[in-house]
Amino acid sequence: MRQELAVRESDKWSLRWATVVVGVAAAWMLLAGSAQAAVVSVGSVLPEGTTSKPFERVQTLFNTALPEPGATLASPVTGAVIRWRVLGAKGGPFYLRILHPNGKGGYEAAGTSGGATPLNDGLQTFSTNLPIQAGDLIGIDPTSETDEIGVLTGVSGAGYASIYPTPFDGSVHPPSNTFAGEEIALSAEIQPAPEITLVSPPKGSVKGGTIVTITGKNLNGTSSVKFGDTPAASFKVDSDTKITATAPRSTRPGKVDVTATTLAGTNANTRFDDFVYRACVVPNVKNLKEKEAKAKLKRRGCKPGKVSKVKAPSPKKVGKVVKQTPKPGKVLAPGARVRIQVGV
Repeated sequence: MRQELAVRESDKWSLRWATVVVGVAAAWMLLAGSAQAAVVSVGSVLPEGTTSKPFERVQTLFNTALPEPGATLASPVTGAVIRWRVLGAKGGPFYLRILHPNGKGGYEAAGTSGGATPLNDGLQTFSTNLPIQAGDLIGIDPTSETDEIGVLTGVSGAGYASIYPTPFDGSVHPPSNTFAGEEIALSAEIQPAPEITLVSPPKGSVKGGTIVTITGKNLNGTSSVKFGDTPAASFKVDSDTKITATAPRSTRPGKVDVTATTLAGTNANTRFDDFVYRACVVPNVKNLKEKEAKAKLKRRGCKPGKVSKVKAPSPKKVGKVVKQTPKPGKVLAPGARVRIQVGV
């Protein structure tokens, strides 16, 4: 069950302050003790003067226009809803719903939270972890037609709509009804997905151990850092914009994507999150002349090691490499030396 947090409305200033305290506590628990990432708000600013109004039937209600300063109708970011709030709610359980506009007047039901039951009709705050995309709206579902939600009336430029019956996730529906000059008292806080804008240094040895600074946004609460599919040997979240990580070993050289994962998701793949593993991949230099062998070793990230002169097994082997150590195909640290024996 989702944890339900509530405060009494005995004093308006105390209510506001208590709500902040409760919200911070919820986030702290949700992030398992890590620093809290910055969040953005979406939905109603929850103004005073709302009146509880019955749903009348089991349907999804969602705001379609919010004229108040500071109100944001659609999510400005991709991430996860970590908290949602209602005023004037009675009954329940209630479910937060994500609605994705399809650009043709319809809305795709993109996900729902677990059920949450208010303790009273005052300001209620509920914790969740619900993915949301930039441009999505939030709505609310009741359990019963007698359930109630706070509605603010007489608001010029405001509006909300309904979808009846409540849709199945993945289905697309146009509004069943619209209501002008009114808004429902529903809001949410969204933690944006992490972003990576720089990986420095951008390359390191396949042997691992390179200390890498990852710069970006919304990095607080990071629970996993990976280099390709391999978890970092270690990492520390220094701030909301910086992570220090130790690159793990790799079985082969080449480019991998560095990813950071929080409860809001994983950073999108861009050219800014690349890390290149370097190595000495030992080539086959047998039967090459000494100069040619050394050039090939350098091209493969290796260094020529000790060159020994040995008796050639045949006249055709004179001046050519007859043996090398290590053998071809070995993946070593960049700059590893390869010894060769040249026939004389």
